Amino acid sequence: MNFEEFCQCVETCDTPEKSWADALQSLFWERKGEWEKAHEQVLGKKIPEAAWVHGYLHRKEGDLGNAEFWYTRAGQKAPRGDFAEEWEEITKTLLERYF
Repeated sequence: MNFEEFCQCVETCDTPEKSWADALQSLFWERKGEWEKAHEQVLGKKIPEAAWVHGYLHRKEGDLGNAEFWYTRAGQKAPRGDFAEEWEEITKTLLERYF
């Protein structure tokens, strides 16, 4: 699956594919405006990809201290820029890893 196909699914699908990694399912829910579902999808997951998305979610929420914790766990530097650009970067990176 490529980025365009993922975005198309976000627009047309009611739920993410169950076969997708938790981090990608979380990004799907976040883009749909379902922050709580997105957060639940990565909560308690111990892999760096989930921690990266978790950091993004808390940064977008405005909880910068919590976001910094999760970015550190993911081995990522907390960005300060545009949320849409960060969502795209994370999504493209994860799609390359998983597909």
